[in-house]
Amino acid sequence: DLESHLQRCQQLSVTVLTDHQDFNNTELKTILNSTAPQQYRIRAKLRTYKPQKLHQSIKLHCSKCNSLQEVPDGRDFDLILQGSALTAPNPELHNTSWYDSVMWTTQDQKQRKIVIHFVKHDEMLQQPEDTLLMIEGGTLKEVWKLTKRFKCVIPVRSTEDDLELLDLSAPFLLQGNIKYYGCKQCSTPKPIKSLSSLATEQQPSWEPAEIAQVLGIELLQYVFIMKFTLVDGTGALNAYLFDY
Repeated sequence: DLESHLQRCQQLSVTVLTDHQDFNNTELKTILNSTAPQQYRIRAKLRTYKPQKLHQSIKLHCSKCNSLQEVPDGRDFDLILQGSALTAPNPELHNTSWYDSVMWTTQDQKQRKIVIHFVKHDEMLQQPEDTLLMIEGGTLKEVWKLTKRFKCVIPVRSTEDDLELLDLSAPFLLQGNIKYYGCKQCSTPKPIKSLSSLATEQQPSWEPAEIAQVLGIELLQYVFIMKFTLVDGTGALNAYLFDY
């Protein structure tokens, strides 16, 4: 894996970066005193790299405001779901022209009310692997069970007039084992009924980018970012790796 590979690089006395083979080696001191952009070939040692653990390299990036943020912890999502379960489902929002609703009460002490709204296409339910559904009052475990069977899951809660997304600290959409987040700063969440426009398409694909757009969400992208410090005796240069 990359982490052990980097450790091996660090143990070598010299690491050679092999790009630009037609260039002569340039000292880091010269590069640091030059104006960007330029192309150089260097011969240097890897002194440090950050982060030390590979999973910490994954961040969420907003291409609109260019912000970088940590990927939220699963426990945060669980707490947000628990908080949203305190809002009672509004029966007036069940079984509309574009989704069918199923409600039941859990058998445990809490007797939670859970509602699943199955989005229809041409007034028919789609196959589970093509279905988008919305869940109210579910736990993290219940949400993950649904993602194993259905294409897209959106956690929601009731208001007086419509269903709405949860706090944007939570993923607004889950697809398979991927959680999709929106930028708190750049998003202006719209009511869930905005999704009905996608349900009327000839073949709703339920692509995250399309769902985000109709819901007024600026989609955050997962990025891989690392910082390397390179030295050659004449100076130290920080190199950044940033990739989708």
